[in-house]
Amino acid sequence: MAIYATNTATKRELIPAGNYVARCYQMIHIGTVPENYLGEMKEQNKVRVGWELPTELKVFREENGEQPLIIGKEYTLSMNEKANLRKALASWRGKDFSEDEAKKFDITVLIGKPCMLNIIHKPGTKDPSQIYEEIGSISPMPKGFTCPDQINNTQLLTYEEWDETIYEALPDFIKDKIKKSNEYKQFMHPETTTLPDGKGLNDETETDDLPF
Repeated sequence: MAIYATNTATKRELIPAGNYVARCYQMIHIGTVPENYLGEMKEQNKVRVGWELPTELKVFREENGEQPLIIGKEYTLSMNEKANLRKALASWRGKDFSEDEAKKFDITVLIGKPCMLNIIHKPGTKDPSQIYEEIGSISPMPKGFTCPDQINNTQLLTYEEWDETIYEALPDFIKDKIKKSNEYKQFMHPETTTLPDGKGLNDETETDDLPF
């Protein structure tokens, strides 16, 4: 008797390109992993930020009813003036950071905060026939607009406050990347792994006067 392996995976439906009301609900500290940067391999401390689109609801599983579409983006944990994270946050808050503000900024304060996301479609780097959705820009909520209350449970995963339930629920490609990080290796084997000095998610600065 033959045993056939088949590929029956359904293609994920892309979020249509456009502008959406969104709310940040997820912050996953991936950790320090090797990355190809301008043709050179470097170790970079990564975080994944996730947003829900509470006005865009869909039934993924009947037992869960309608749930919001979600989208995430990975950033290097850097507040350098040229860093993508700083540019995104400056666009979100509507002004750049002062050098004092940028020295240490706890990005977990973003969780629960609303914004507008511009979602674009781009061809894949390796296979241009594959089209992917991506966050093109983040901006503050326009005057007169309101964002519905958060629907998904907050997902905050750091090595200081590890939550195995949140970790296990992550897609495999995110878990695989976390497993490659220096922080995860040290977390799993503290007796044999030493971390270089680096930044976590909770490098704090005063945020009372910030929009988030």
